[in-house]
Amino acid sequence: TTCAGNQTIEKVTHNALAVCAIAGIDVPVAAGAHKPLVRPQIVAPDIHGTSGLDGPVLPEPARALDPRHAVDLIIDIVMVEEPGTITLVPTGPLTNIALAMNKEPGIVERVKRVVLMGGSYTRGNRTPSAEFNIVADPEAAQAVFAASWPVTMVGLDLTHQATADADVVARIGAIDSPLSKFVVDILTFFGSTYRREQGFDAPPVHDLCCVAKLCDPEVFTTKDAFVAVELTGTWTTGATVTDFGTALGQQHNTDVAVQLDKARLWDMTVGAIATLSARSAAVHA
Repeated sequence: TTCAGNQTIEKVTHNALAVCAIAGIDVPVAAGAHKPLVRPQIVAPDIHGTSGLDGPVLPEPARALDPRHAVDLIIDIVMVEEPGTITLVPTGPLTNIALAMNKEPGIVERVKRVVLMGGSYTRGNRTPSAEFNIVADPEAAQAVFAASWPVTMVGLDLTHQATADADVVARIGAIDSPLSKFVVDILTFFGSTYRREQGFDAPPVHDLCCVAKLCDPEVFTTKDAFVAVELTGTWTTGATVTDFGTALGQQHNTDVAVQLDKARLWDMTVGAIATLSARSAAVHA
């Protein structure tokens, strides 16, 4: 599903369909919320470019958009499948998830876990205290953290360890497929923007870490904490207030990602790109 975030809903939906075409992935894609629950939309062209996925040349999508709204697609899947079998992996603002909870509260008890990319227990990237995905729709994020389902927060503290260094980019490029070239082009573009905007020597790859955790639970460690989103701060709106102890007197509600096995992450990722590349080549042979 897609949600207004790094760019408008139209742009990010086109990008999602194009990526499915490049990777040979056959799944339903549904467009979701075009704006946050309460606040005006913010975008991130300084990092992701005017298209929301600058760098590679994107093909025209090969499949049609699912006619359902993303919220309805989420509800349909969660309510049809066996309880405890569906993990939600939001890697943008949490608007769609919050809207789905509001429309069908029963999804909360049926979802196995929410593994989200967002937040930070130290510093932000959109503001000094707030990470982009959370501050883009803080009310939605707070609703997700406050619900009774298990949550894993994969924040900047973890994802900033997942840098795509030059040797990683070279390994991906050596696969020599349309998909690997696409990934290299993205990493090259991100490398330039992160170097310019945030002083990184190599780009951190955020969203990948969430999916990697599902494929290999040992790829990073977590520590349980109470997490809440600041909604009224003059300078700190969108901050994920994280209490690993008992200072706030609140029950812990989130597993917070803390330490990455970087070599393990990239070995798995390079292997997955090679597998997808071979599968796509076989289909088009």
